[in-house]
Amino acid sequence: MPISDQEELPLVLDSGHRRITSDQFAGQLERFCEFDKATERIVTSFALPNGGTQDVDTFVNEYWTAKQRAANRLHEISYRACFKPQLPRFFIERLTDPGDVVHDPFMGRGTTPIEAALLGRIPFACDINPLSVVLTKSRLDPPTVDEVARRMQQIELGDPDEFPEDLLVFYHPETLKEIASLKKYLIRRRASKTLDGVDDWICMVAINRLTGHSGGFFSVYTLPPNQATSVKAQQRINAKRNQTPPRRHVREIILKKSRILLKECDSFARQTLARVAGRAKLLTHPAASTPEIARNSVDLVVTSPPFLDIVDYAGDNWLRCWFLGIDAKSVAITKLKNLQDWQDAMTAVFHELHRILRPGGHIAFEVGEVRHGLVRLEEAVLPCGVQAGLLPVLVLINDQEFTKTANCWGVDNGDKGTNTNRIVVFRK
Repeated sequence: MPISDQEELPLVLDSGHRRITSDQFAGQLERFCEFDKATERIVTSFALPNGGTQDVDTFVNEYWTAKQRAANRLHEISYRACFKPQLPRFFIERLTDPGDVVHDPFMGRGTTPIEAALLGRIPFACDINPLSVVLTKSRLDPPTVDEVARRMQQIELGDPDEFPEDLLVFYHPETLKEIASLKKYLIRRRASKTLDGVDDWICMVAINRLTGHSGGFFSVYTLPPNQATSVKAQQRINAKRNQTPPRRHVREIILKKSRILLKECDSFARQTLARVAGRAKLLTHPAASTPEIARNSVDLVVTSPPFLDIVDYAGDNWLRCWFLGIDAKSVAITKLKNLQDWQDAMTAVFHELHRILRPGGHIAFEVGEVRHGLVRLEEAVLPCGVQAGLLPVLVLINDQEFTKTANCWGVDNGDKGTNTNRIVVFRK
């Protein structure tokens, strides 16, 4: 059912949780033992602009499960450096009520807005990368599998406008013809302003099936789906593995992935989404400039910014951008090597978050250990929030072992990558 038909539905008012204060939240963290671990309470010190230091209580435990697929399958799309849905859920359930506004200024794949909507909160989000709206919008108002199947049968997949031969390192010629035909259909529908919610869904699924390392993707074996390698690198992979791209069928793969994503999208989930989706705001903007969001209108921010220059979002998404007709090089994603430059950028973001946050509202700002633990961004980000007029409440460190991603890359916990979720909580 279209979002516009649902805008007047009343919001769900009882989720079993009620918004708590900062002190109550700290008390819950200290007593937390859901996974049979006792919380360790330590102190994080950070530098103040006047040359002094300030201490913030820091709570260390496993606060949400490390198990895979512990959230609604609607989340199961790939994007580089995204956090698990359990992270925003932990804060949304405790620091908001149903009907409250939850915002993510670095939307990424849309984990926070999707989880907020599933919990009956109104999702606001922005990202400078236009891919983010494509990845998120259709999952707030998902079609049925039957609607997707009917539309896919109507789309002509044998009539492309282009045939980029360099992409044959990824795709069988017939598969590439189908992908290019689907691209042509979607771009023409977008240009004529006839693109609808089913088209949006098909587009979202397609860009998540472009490359991967199993038969569930359009491509031959390559890097994990959240990272498209270059043509030259794929040539080396093909030679090393002595492989050629097999024939894949675009319709079948899109339908299969749609069934997986929609498996847990039952009537309750659809009703909950319908109650809030019409009020959603999904913006393509820098995080520090969101004029469409009113002052004092947001109850909670849950987000994770780019961690310095750790992830090359533009490079990782070049193939998705090709499919959407976007110049990946034109997307000015924050990628700062210098810590001071990163802090300046985050301070500007916090000034904007201070503007849109209601008095008493909270920000959960997830950062991490980078550069082999030599840089702890929680210590770097605390003065940024203070400089913007926010009150530091606490630091939560969710400490758990790596799971699927680590095994894929051969990374051991404590060796490389981000070993912990480190969330700095501020209040206005």
